[in-house]
Amino acid sequence: MPKMTGGRFIAEFLEKAGTKAVFYVPTILSRPLAEMDNMKIKRVLAHAEKSAAYMADGYARASGKPGICAGQAVGAANLAAGLRDALLGNSPVISISGGRKSMEKHKGAYQENDDFPVFEALTKANFQVDQVERLPDLMRQAFREATSGNPGPVNLQLAGNNGQIEDDYADLDVIVEDRYTESPSHRILPPETDIKAAIAHIKTSKKPLIILGGGARISGAGDEAVQLSKEFGIPIATSVAAYNLVPEDYELYVGVPGSYSRSCTNKIVSEADLVIYIGSSTGGQITHFWKIPDNNIRVIQIGIDPSDLGRNYPNDVSLLGDAKSTLQLLLKEHISALAIDPWLERTQELVTEWKNDIEKQRNSNSIPIRPERMMKEISESLPDDSIVVSDTGHTAMWTVQNLWINKKWEFIRCAGSLGWGFPAAMGAKCAFPEKNVFCLTGDGGLWYHFTELETAIRSDIPTITIVNNNNALNQEYDIFMNAYDGKPSDRWTEMWYFNKVSFAELANNMGAFGIKVTNPDDIKDAIKQSIDSKKPSIIEIEGDVDALAPTAWSK
Repeated sequence: MPKMTGGRFIAEFLEKAGTKAVFYVPTILSRPLAEMDNMKIKRVLAHAEKSAAYMADGYARASGKPGICAGQAVGAANLAAGLRDALLGNSPVISISGGRKSMEKHKGAYQENDDFPVFEALTKANFQVDQVERLPDLMRQAFREATSGNPGPVNLQLAGNNGQIEDDYADLDVIVEDRYTESPSHRILPPETDIKAAIAHIKTSKKPLIILGGGARISGAGDEAVQLSKEFGIPIATSVAAYNLVPEDYELYVGVPGSYSRSCTNKIVSEADLVIYIGSSTGGQITHFWKIPDNNIRVIQIGIDPSDLGRNYPNDVSLLGDAKSTLQLLLKEHISALAIDPWLERTQELVTEWKNDIEKQRNSNSIPIRPERMMKEISESLPDDSIVVSDTGHTAMWTVQNLWINKKWEFIRCAGSLGWGFPAAMGAKCAFPEKNVFCLTGDGGLWYHFTELETAIRSDIPTITIVNNNNALNQEYDIFMNAYDGKPSDRWTEMWYFNKVSFAELANNMGAFGIKVTNPDDIKDAIKQSIDSKKPSIIEIEGDVDALAPTAWSK
């Protein structure tokens, strides 16, 4: 075995694993970063540990490969906070933090704090690396945990507040298991008897519906899901996380169900007699807190984690397996289309009715600009093979309701942490520097980590951020209206209004490209100018503060 420092080992391991970027806040990984001078690994110095974690998360979700982030002991809790969204979104992120050396524990060492337990609730696995000799097996285990089963974040705490074991020498073999450098690392198959049982249940259904979850996106199962829909003649819906897997113009596509839903889709789910969940844990958002569908629905569920199968709905059939591979088995059955014409007519009637209802807003010339019109213009402007990264809240609601795209594209959505979108888009751009990467956010989301625009400029990460700037957290409108029992005081906007600031002007002053749009007719040209600038770009849309995303339809 070659004798080397822990730092050299980490650098060689990441290079061999195909890592394209590392996101960090000093002082951590100093020696590995220095060793990367002649490696094709981008070193991205962030302004905050949480931002670094979000960048690694965006990188991981875009590529399926583990995203790497790091922070020293005093910043470890900030780094851990950034892993929450990766855990919620099943994203293979590996964080590397500094921690206490054994000889310094309980002695009041500089920056001493036991951060290790903080990571327990926010990671899939959490390891202490107390000796340099443990780096080879624990690095491999971190990659294995991050990419297998339901992917998720893993933390490696290196001994020393700055991870000083990176300076220690040992005989270390750089062994990387290729299988665990990308998720899904294993494609499990259900038994044939379960496949036959699922087919039998589908044949008896008169009003079936397919719903794709985030696991279908991780598995790359979009094409197989659409093919299943075509062959069986079954309508298909997508969760927010799986939004781009079905083209908007596919005749059997019925939209997005759940809390961020299109009303037509929730109505369709509530009328179905069989729901086929593919790569979904049937969590609270996709089911609008388990109201849609109700608990007596017949369910077939395909998933990689046995603990998810039947957790929230008693399944008629549970198919334990990778979504893509399991759908390939179902397609081999060559079942002809079901005789369910009345159901197909009903679903299309509801979809058409919903689209007619929102047509006026999608074509609105109002100033300030309506979000529906903004999304329509973006839909018609995105180049082929773009990556769109969406923040949570109203941004995600407007996006899945009105961003209608029929070309090849990738969509990554935040799992719940407002402000995630901007740094996550930077991570996605590092994974795919040749692609156009767009971040969709509001001013409330962009303010969280706007300082990272300097990082994007300095590190040459030219994402295009489209911000709906209405100078407020207007998704709080109903919440505070209820808090005042419908009679707000003249001070109530103190809780959800911001000062009026131009992000475009700030961007230009920082050396990025910024452009402010006040007329919806100018959105397309602003996108073109941003792409042509080849700089990190901010497109500031002057949005309507009174435009509230529709609440979810429910019985």
